[in-house]
Amino acid sequence: MGCQTRAVDASMDRPAAPPPAESDSTASAEAGTRSRRSRGQPGCYALPMPPDRKGTFGALRIPDFRTLFSGTVLSFTAFFMSTLVQGYVAFELEGLNVAVGTAVFGQGLGMMLIGPIGGAYADRLPKRLVIAVGQAISALSLAVLAVRYADGTITVPNLAFNSFIMGSAFAFIGPARQALVVDLVPDSLRGNAMTLTNVSNTTSRLLGPAVAGTFLRFESLGPAAAYWTMAGLYLASAMLLGLLPRSVVRENVGETHVLQDLREGLAYAWHHVQLRHLLIFFVSVMLVGFPHVALMNGWLETEVGRPREDVAIVAIFSAIGAFTASLSLARFADAAIATRIYSWMAIGFGVTLIVFALAPNYETGLAAIVLVGATSGGFHALNGAVTARVTEVAFMGRVMSLNFLAFAGFSLISPVTGGLGDRFGVNNVLLTMGVIVLLLSLVMSVVVRRDSEAIASS
Repeated sequence: MGCQTRAVDASMDRPAAPPPAESDSTASAEAGTRSRRSRGQPGCYALPMPPDRKGTFGALRIPDFRTLFSGTVLSFTAFFMSTLVQGYVAFELEGLNVAVGTAVFGQGLGMMLIGPIGGAYADRLPKRLVIAVGQAISALSLAVLAVRYADGTITVPNLAFNSFIMGSAFAFIGPARQALVVDLVPDSLRGNAMTLTNVSNTTSRLLGPAVAGTFLRFESLGPAAAYWTMAGLYLASAMLLGLLPRSVVRENVGETHVLQDLREGLAYAWHHVQLRHLLIFFVSVMLVGFPHVALMNGWLETEVGRPREDVAIVAIFSAIGAFTASLSLARFADAAIATRIYSWMAIGFGVTLIVFALAPNYETGLAAIVLVGATSGGFHALNGAVTARVTEVAFMGRVMSLNFLAFAGFSLISPVTGGLGDRFGVNNVLLTMGVIVLLLSLVMSVVVRRDSEAIASS
């Protein structure tokens, strides 16, 4: 196959320099800039990108990134469908919030146990292959659930076990997909590409509940048909990967063991002070605040007297907020103020959770959940940007796997959150979560601002 060229920033011809142990996000991105070699084929070089091709949708003007973006929408639509359908089926089986939490517990366990190793392999193996295999495993797992639901033998432990399989697969898929983004775009668009990848995520947060809700509202379709559809989406996403160039693999990969790579990745993240603080910020806020999604079935039935089928509507309203915020913030992803906006989104997440917990009725709750989605979605979207631009490319998969531990922790803590909701009331738990997120965000915002000020003064 002939050499494929793609647009890259002309500024990439500077020699590489390792990132400092402590660095401002913008300064580190400059320090870590390296000459772009092939974006997929050895010996191929990219063409310079004109400056006017940057902007909110700059990365989407690169054909390969556009293909990856499309596949990401398909796979994450399946992912968000599964979150909704799993919770629906679990609540249908046992009628308890704790059952919903148990259904997603396995996913978190798989991501927690396998996540760091998945990140290490994302930096060692062809990323396209890692993603494709993980998505094929997820599709097979969903097909099994479809069969079991159709023949009436499905149980909550079945849901938890299959969630574990999918969580383990996602532990490879997530870091590899994020690292593949870096292979396909120039450094000057790295933050924009990471944020747009999260826009694909929030687009899927709209599509997933909408499609799942359609299946759940019609008895002729139901969860079984939804499971088959999710399996098909994962397979379609895997096939799109075949349109991308061969993945870049580290040249010295055979000289180290994967466990050594894992140790080096953890040491890199810990000793890079600004990166360490950003990781702590993201993981702690998401770990405390994101489990609110596991309480939505209970909120509908016990707090506002609505049928649990309306959980799809709640998810869509939340996704509208997340999509709007992510898209609006994409243009700031590579700007110096990105970290400041990131901090304000986290603070807003805590505030809006409190507002949602105090909502007196369903309609007010829907308005509040839009704000919850906007602030949490904006925080999540900018996290990939601010983290990626202070991370050296060789460590990208391992660092991104640490970010995914936030979602692993969310899944693990969901049974506890559900149990607390059953015991103390959903709104009381939501209020407590909001207060904790607000306090964490205020503290960590000061920490990351001091990091930047210390670097600027030096």
